[in-house]
Amino acid sequence: MRKTKEDADATKQAILDAAILLFSEHGVAKTSLEKIAKQANVTRGAVYWHFASKQEIFEALHDQLHSPFIQTIVDGLENITSNPIEQLQKVCTDILIDLEINEAKRKIATLFLLRCDYSGEFAESKARFNAKKAQKHASLSKYFSKAIEQGIFSKDTDSTILTIGLSAYLRGLAVEYLEDPSAFSMQRKAARLIQMYLGNLQCNK
Repeated sequence: MRKTKEDADATKQAILDAAILLFSEHGVAKTSLEKIAKQANVTRGAVYWHFASKQEIFEALHDQLHSPFIQTIVDGLENITSNPIEQLQKVCTDILIDLEINEAKRKIATLFLLRCDYSGEFAESKARFNAKKAQKHASLSKYFSKAIEQGIFSKDTDSTILTIGLSAYLRGLAVEYLEDPSAFSMQRKAARLIQMYLGNLQCNK
């Protein structure tokens, strides 16, 4: 029974891996379930066993990217000791480094940040993705709220503005890296890049 589940999980991942490749090379709209099945070396029935539609595959890939991201942020909140901003720096640094060392995550991030088209049927997915983005912002904002409570930032600090700024900064760094991974190493530069944003906030409170 365990082997059967492992086989099913392997088949599901093969389908997702095939979808990443085809979506990236040909676009989501021009990729059919039949092509995904062929690339994954499985039957079309196997694809339908795991996913009801191409849109469901698309959203599963997005979940593979963002759910661990959000969980990392939430886990960081639980591990805060004395300074929430220092903890946030570590969380953000780890997220960026993971883009470099985790090939699967890098491929998915490249798809959604550089090659994604939300037209047609996938406009509905965009609305759901925005809901996850709001969840991410809410989690990030808690770090800044804790910093305000502890006097690291002044009481009139707008945690929403800081959250939007950090989110945009992280996205920009990710896009810059994914456009040309050979330009710089996240493992060597991520900590300093995050320090430039969050460290300066503490200096200019």
